[in-house]
Amino acid sequence: MSTTTTTELTKAPVEAPGPAPKRPAPGAEGRIGLRANLRHIGALARRNALQIKQDPESMFDAVLMPIIFVLLFVYVFGGAISGKGNNDAYVNYVVPGLMAMMGMNIAMAVGVGINDDFKKGVMDRFRTMPIARSSVLIAKIVVEIGRMLIATAILLGMGFLLGLEIKGSVLDLFGAIGLSMVFGASLMWIFILLGLALKTAQAVQGMAMLVLMPLQFGSSIFAPPTSMPGWLEAFTDYNPLSNLADAARAMINGTPVGDSVWMTLGWAVAITAVTAPLAVAKFRKKT
Repeated sequence: MSTTTTTELTKAPVEAPGPAPKRPAPGAEGRIGLRANLRHIGALARRNALQIKQDPESMFDAVLMPIIFVLLFVYVFGGAISGKGNNDAYVNYVVPGLMAMMGMNIAMAVGVGINDDFKKGVMDRFRTMPIARSSVLIAKIVVEIGRMLIATAILLGMGFLLGLEIKGSVLDLFGAIGLSMVFGASLMWIFILLGLALKTAQAVQGMAMLVLMPLQFGSSIFAPPTSMPGWLEAFTDYNPLSNLADAARAMINGTPVGDSVWMTLGWAVAITAVTAPLAVAKFRKKT
């Protein structure tokens, strides 16, 4: 018969339970490192670019708008503003201004596209993935900046055909293009927010036109403000599109830029600082 030893009868001591593991703070599990965030932006930007490749018609606005705008404004308004037969001078005035206008029109398309993606359920799938919410919107902006570069290149090409002269340096020309890209990217946040806040793409387009028309035509893009009524001339002084048009015009024509560059950059930073967080927050909560 087996005997039971004292050791066998002694129960092993029960360890006191340690402190409960801390739960991550709300939203902490969604934090993603910079390297991973950049990788997600690259992958999403590539996806958006492939969509454009599969649907070349989506590039019609970026390709055709610069051609139509240059021909329309040079030959319709050029004679009235610079005098008949003096269209060359107006080309050097209006083409740099139209660089500002390109950013506005491309930005409007971003808002419409975001709204349409939600209707199709694309954004809902993105929000279920372990990626930063901001990366989805930033990737969209990256691809749209590429479209804006194409539109600007076509715009300048048409300008050269009609007599545009670069009187500043090549660096000044690239500076004007870069400034237009920075400001255009800031405007995209506004229209992304509109695309997320409004219910339909038609509503986004309608609201965008209400924003675009006064800013575009109440600026120095098409005509010198000195020819406008006093109240409208005062409005153009505070219009960010006037600052961008004046800065690009000065760099391309080799004239002093004054404060227009810094004013444009200030507007771009302010617009992005206000609208980008609102757009990302709206993207997280949109149903």
